[in-house]
Amino acid sequence: MDAIAGLSLGFSQALTLANLGWAILGCFLGTAVGVLPGLGPALTIALLLPITFQVSATGAFILFCGVFYGAMYGGSTTSILLNAPGESGSIITALEGAKMARSGRAGPALATSAIGSFVAGVVGTAGIAFLGPVIVDLALRLGPAEYFALMVLCFVTVSAVLGGSALRGLTSLFFGLALGLVGIDLQTGQPRMTFGIPELLDGVNVVLVAVALFAVGEALHMAWRHRGGEPTVLPVGRVMLSRSDFRRSLGPWLRGAGLGFPFGVLPAGGTEMPTMLSYYAERRLASPEAKKEFGTTGAIEGVAGPEAANNAAAAGVLVPMLTLGLPTSATAAIMLSAFQSYGIQPGPLLFQTQGELVWTLIASLFIANVMLVVLNLPLVGLWVRILKIPQPQLYAGILVFATVGTYGISNSITDLVLLYVIGTIGMFMRRYDFPVAPVVIGMILGPMAEQALRQALTISQGDWSVFLTRPVSLAILLIAVLGLVGPRLWVAWRVRRG
Repeated sequence: MDAIAGLSLGFSQALTLANLGWAILGCFLGTAVGVLPGLGPALTIALLLPITFQVSATGAFILFCGVFYGAMYGGSTTSILLNAPGESGSIITALEGAKMARSGRAGPALATSAIGSFVAGVVGTAGIAFLGPVIVDLALRLGPAEYFALMVLCFVTVSAVLGGSALRGLTSLFFGLALGLVGIDLQTGQPRMTFGIPELLDGVNVVLVAVALFAVGEALHMAWRHRGGEPTVLPVGRVMLSRSDFRRSLGPWLRGAGLGFPFGVLPAGGTEMPTMLSYYAERRLASPEAKKEFGTTGAIEGVAGPEAANNAAAAGVLVPMLTLGLPTSATAAIMLSAFQSYGIQPGPLLFQTQGELVWTLIASLFIANVMLVVLNLPLVGLWVRILKIPQPQLYAGILVFATVGTYGISNSITDLVLLYVIGTIGMFMRRYDFPVAPVVIGMILGPMAEQALRQALTISQGDWSVFLTRPVSLAILLIAVLGLVGPRLWVAWRVRRG
């Protein structure tokens, strides 16, 4: 099915009343969560997982993607009004956005951010629709050796990038790999790491781990470091762009979207690099008058470009997740676990076996972008009020939802014990700056990597050189090694020279 036919099918399903309702709900929740500092789409989707099992897969994933896109939109609000980025992708937006707000131009900053997010979201979703089938065609030509090498690359890059420190990232990854090994070995039928507990024979539920790390761990951590007090929110003013603001924003929107999407598709692209590159590009390309505003009163180009790059990169993250089954961010890892909980395995065959679901999802992303502009521009005053919610009540509510939702999955006390044990570990991981996303990624991809490794060795009759004699596999493994040791070698070289 080509992209045009697929989108026609997708829009015919996405425009039904029920699916439009899920999209609106997801966009509303996502924007609200994006506005609240410290929360994010990964935590929200993890909380929603246990209570959406009674919903159809299509409705659930439309809801999740609405939350994902909405959180990208809402994240700019705290960056601009509080100078407090809720996530790494919004750090650059705060550089000029907060200065615009202090200069009485919070409204135009929020408006260019919302419209830039819309432009980037449309570009990114179009990229998913037209680039996805191409990647699927290439992926179908890969064998088990190439898939194992791809997963090794994903392990290395995600651990290094999300961890800041390669050692911390890899430690989190190995914790996730260990959790993924719990249960019955599918090849030998032998129990592994179950410690004689019958409930662990089926393995540790991925949804439970996601909720524990992203909801319980975050809530406990925030309770630990809570100091009280309400944030001081700057007045918004009139949310409207003048002709001059629109003209100055148009180029940065398009350049940011074009720059961000390829970084999102890469296994370790992330949002930090494209937003930073977009900021410096706009600073160099700005007119002499606009250059004077950078770092002083705030330049609108410095908000429009990075925010578009942030949202386009976030859309690009869905490409490897849907086409290869490789999550390259925390949110993608949670969404991958959601697919698996419905018995659906993302990868090259997803477009064939679940074509209607995938194209409905992509069409819903286009619709969600329109909904988000409608929600964000008129309702900025409402989102600002959300910032006034006291943190103790907020995180207490999260713990209640996490506990009830997890118990509802299996009615097991063992699962509740695991929820709070892993949640406490997640709290200490945040306290000592260990990333939690590699845990979920390792837990999901670990068994898949093991399966690909065993299949490759079976085909090669136990010859380990199969990973080095196949050109594609060798190239991917070399990139993984370079990603692990390259930054350290670069720093050492710069030190010797300087």
